[in-house]
Amino acid sequence: MKNLKYNAGLFLLLALLISGCQEDDFQVGEIITPSSIEIAIDIVGADATNPNGDGSGEVNLVASASNAISYQFVYNNNTTSAPSGKQTYEFVVLGLNTYSVTVIAFGTGGASASKTIEIEVLSLYDAPADLKEMLHANGERVWRIKAEGKPHFGLGPPGGFTPGEWFSAEPDSKAGVGMYDDRYVFNVDGTFTHMTSGDVFGRDPLINELGGTGGGTVDGADILNYGFDDYSEQWTLSAPGGVETINLTGTAFIGYYTGGNHKYRIFERSANEMILSTLDGNGEFEWWFTLVPE
Repeated sequence: MKNLKYNAGLFLLLALLISGCQEDDFQVGEIITPSSIEIAIDIVGADATNPNGDGSGEVNLVASASNAISYQFVYNNNTTSAPSGKQTYEFVVLGLNTYSVTVIAFGTGGASASKTIEIEVLSLYDAPADLKEMLHANGERVWRIKAEGKPHFGLGPPGGFTPGEWFSAEPDSKAGVGMYDDRYVFNVDGTFTHMTSGDVFGRDPLINELGGTGGGTVDGADILNYGFDDYSEQWTLSAPGGVETINLTGTAFIGYYTGGNHKYRIFERSANEMILSTLDGNGEFEWWFTLVPE
């Protein structure tokens, strides 16, 4: 009789545990797909006389949807996370052009829905001739990180004005990590080619956005020698707020992969050297690079 009572009690306990687990699984696995995606478009400077903007090419987008908990924006194969649904773009191709942007709204349980819009925007910025000539020498020009100098790679506060304010690498101190052997080719036709020698250097986990062969060595917040082949994208020039800027399409980058918007502020330049900075995808650091021609 004791054994019968014991077995009955054990059976009841197991049944309760299984029931509890099933209930938890149901709650965790609940799937709600967003619906009714709306995208508000604010073209900077647009009015009745200038419906396509003031020529800056700047557009503010605000997405909303029922049952959405987060958003992503996709433009030119470059995906940007925007939890609040807000994103700003600077469309920089000279003249009046139409651009496609996709918004992905995420609900619970990993469910998602998307909507694509087209925006007609005017850009009047024409970069100075000496800037274009510096980049591509009226044909193509190959650039590299100035490993032998300081500063050549570093970080500082977002929007800072001192190269490598918080950290500045010593000359040649990043040898063998997948950065110094890279070459960056700017072509007069707007093509940007990154020759990687088979591996690159970047921020963990942002570098996984590249979708390369991966691997590499984890060194704190860095990934050394991440496997990634040569590739080509496009480059354009803009000057938001009067600041000369190199814009790269897709996931193209220079020096160290940081994610973000793939825009590189030209902090300082001469005929044969330029100092660039970019804000990383976490909004945490401004990353600095000094480049010289090959």
